[in-house]
Amino acid sequence: MNTISSIIQTLSVEEKRSFISLLKQKNKRNDTKNIQLFKILSTTTITPKDIDIQLYGKSAKGAYHALSKRLHDSLIDFVASKSFEGETSEEMEILKLLIAGRIFFEQKQYKIAFKTIDKAEKKAKSYALFSILNEIYYSQIQYAHLNPSIELETLLIKFKDNKKLLQLEENLNLFYATVQHELKKQHKDVVTTIEKSLDRFEISITKDLTFRSLYKLLEILNKTAYITRDYQTILPFVEKVYTTIDNKENLADKHLFYHIQILYYVANFYFRNKNFKKSIDYLAMMLIQMKKHQSKYYKRFFPQYTLLQTLNLNYTYQAQEAIQILDSFEYEKFKDQISYILDLKLGLVVCLFQQQECKKALHTLNSFYHSDHWYTEKAGTAWVVKKNLIEILLHIDLDHIDLVESRVKSFRKKHLSYLKENNEERVLQFLKLSILYHNKPELSADQEFKEIIKNTLNKKEFREEDIFDLSFYAWLKAKIYSTNLYETTLALVS
Repeated sequence: MNTISSIIQTLSVEEKRSFISLLKQKNKRNDTKNIQLFKILSTTTITPKDIDIQLYGKSAKGAYHALSKRLHDSLIDFVASKSFEGETSEEMEILKLLIAGRIFFEQKQYKIAFKTIDKAEKKAKSYALFSILNEIYYSQIQYAHLNPSIELETLLIKFKDNKKLLQLEENLNLFYATVQHELKKQHKDVVTTIEKSLDRFEISITKDLTFRSLYKLLEILNKTAYITRDYQTILPFVEKVYTTIDNKENLADKHLFYHIQILYYVANFYFRNKNFKKSIDYLAMMLIQMKKHQSKYYKRFFPQYTLLQTLNLNYTYQAQEAIQILDSFEYEKFKDQISYILDLKLGLVVCLFQQQECKKALHTLNSFYHSDHWYTEKAGTAWVVKKNLIEILLHIDLDHIDLVESRVKSFRKKHLSYLKENNEERVLQFLKLSILYHNKPELSADQEFKEIIKNTLNKKEFREEDIFDLSFYAWLKAKIYSTNLYETTLALVS
């Protein structure tokens, strides 16, 4: 029953109303209990005990399980149907043409069938949809004997060439899975892992790669950098991929969605490498693309654009402007993009915290009223670790002694295993030193303590450190040397 509750939780209020209306239309009897069961499960994630008695007025386990099965199947059908109804992508349009063409073949309407399939082929080629093209060529080959104007050999060559491109896309997926697995399992050098995996799956970053394949490769590099937080060593790969994409400018408008996301990835890489000027330049290019085609993708990309825009502002001495943008952001309007909404709100907490507006920062942080488990599902464990760590630092600054102790204990209990498994011991060391200073502020005058902090936290050159790691380190440095947190942060970053 947890499965049904989980499915229901994914539905909006409007979708729930729509589903109830659909059940009313399908119910042939007035005593059907599916709507009643749906309403009960809509209000809770835990199935009530003796729910069969609640529904039928007596114990009826068999009837209840049969009802549950029917409700589950109806929900699956509804979610799938809604997805198809809302789908306006090029893929769906091309699939409709392909299916229509096949129906015309079956009905022996060969002329219109070939015309429809040819139209599907042209559209699929323009958007580099290799899996759909594979089906299109298969249909064309199957009925080629019915059209004297078709040269079968030419068709077979197109089919084989497309197979190679389809294989490349599959190899990219295998490449991504392998890189993530190797990094998580052995924590190998990221560049070596990427190079070996590219070679293993015969992937070469050249102009022969399609726009979609280059986008996929850049997506993989971005995810790898996020996991390893090693944006610097991956940057040359990103620059090489983008140079190849830039040479395909004539295809960019046909792949507008991918182009916008690519520009975001590149801008993010430069931001994480503390090259704010280049990051801002790519964001400006991203905004131009977002406004194309009557702003077709503007709403879709606006939250992530705003996130990177405000981060750049905050780290280039424009914190107040960043705070103003984040404070006035229409969060409800973009609630379907929950992970970016959470990033934006946490970004506001960080900006306020760095300006030492701790009470406002804590007030904003307290608006995160869901459980850590819920936030882990929506934004990932790394996000929850960051949120909890910022909360501890805020309580230290506000001198909430009891809360500091309880939050630290909870933090270690929840995240100790994760941090050790992911080679994140520095987070634990940072927390240990922060609490040590909090308990004994006089240590700020101890040169030996300062050396311990420097040697423990500063493992790399500052230019190689991740910008967010430096921001945490800056908090401790500002405490020890009694300096302004924001100024200390920007001094370390720059």
